[in-house]
Amino acid sequence: MIVRQFLHWTRTAPAGERAEAAGALARAYLYSGLDEKERAAAEQAMIILLNDASPLVRRALAEALAASPDAPHAVIHGLASEQADVSAPVLGRSPLFIDAELVDLVAISGPAQQAAIASRVPLPCAVAAAIAEVGSAEACRVALENEAAEIAPSSINRMVERFGDIAVIRERLLARPDLPIAARQALVRTLSATLADFVANRAWLERERADEVVREACEKATVTIAAFADTRPLIRHLRVSGQLTAGLVLRALLSGNIAMFEDALADLAELPLRRVRALVHDRGIAGFRAVFEKAGLPASTFLAFREALRALHEAEARGEYTNSSRLKRRMVERVLTSCEQADVGDVEPLLVLLRRFAAEAAREDAELYCERLIAANLDEAGLDDDGHEREAA
Repeated sequence: MIVRQFLHWTRTAPAGERAEAAGALARAYLYSGLDEKERAAAEQAMIILLNDASPLVRRALAEALAASPDAPHAVIHGLASEQADVSAPVLGRSPLFIDAELVDLVAISGPAQQAAIASRVPLPCAVAAAIAEVGSAEACRVALENEAAEIAPSSINRMVERFGDIAVIRERLLARPDLPIAARQALVRTLSATLADFVANRAWLERERADEVVREACEKATVTIAAFADTRPLIRHLRVSGQLTAGLVLRALLSGNIAMFEDALADLAELPLRRVRALVHDRGIAGFRAVFEKAGLPASTFLAFREALRALHEAEARGEYTNSSRLKRRMVERVLTSCEQADVGDVEPLLVLLRRFAAEAAREDAELYCERLIAANLDEAGLDDDGHEREAA
């Protein structure tokens, strides 16, 4: 009787009052201990209210029912197909949806609804994968910020492919400790390309010079990334994306990153890593030359690689070069001198590359030297890094 009177009243009541009444009806259904007959009538009334002309009414239902496991399935699913401001509370909080339903909803919903789904706690792996595959940039951002989201490496890679050029998403991805190494390098490359376009479009540098600068910066960052992770996935990514050049491999070796160098040779030569390591570290030169040639690296660079290997082996015997993220000045200069004195045909492109490496290594050494001097002066003066007096212990 009460529900019938309620429905009769809703025909003429103002929208705001209808919305308040709809919310009260939903709360009564959930919390007022109605008997079975009354609950059935209340559910029918809410289903009818799904057709109310005012979105305020449906929004009131959504807010009242969204988080409850006892909400009527028919009402929840009806609200989920509404406009964004009505459906968002339900899509973001209702525990009644199974993963398969959420995956389908991601595929057919707009950006606001996708973002609501991305905010769910928890956000299952399959749903996160759907968001990564077809979700909007905003939905991907929300998913990345959702600490309760289960995002698989493959989904992270997909977000990198689709939205790595968007600054806020790139920042969220780079902040993740579980970001795959190949994805991290891909983001660095995307950022490098963005910077090159920015500089060239403003005529600050010629396009070729801008591309060269950012390429070198990207290669430097790639070697730095490789110094702190298993390089095999990175090498595969670099080769597929056309970035695994002789210059990058030589930079890795001249930075003391023997693991990256070995992985690159193994991948290029299509030989087992164990076999490549044995040939690289063999005292004779024939084995290394064989794997070098099989890898397809330019013959004009062989001398540089051979001298770099010798220098690295000698340095390791002395306990040097524990850091493998930047060029080693002494090693670069030794290789450069050897190549300048050699008579092995056209080595001018190699000499140009090695001279750039030497200049870069010299600048980095100078920066480190200055930093150590400043730190020593501050320490002697009893000052912290900001130049303030240290507090007494």
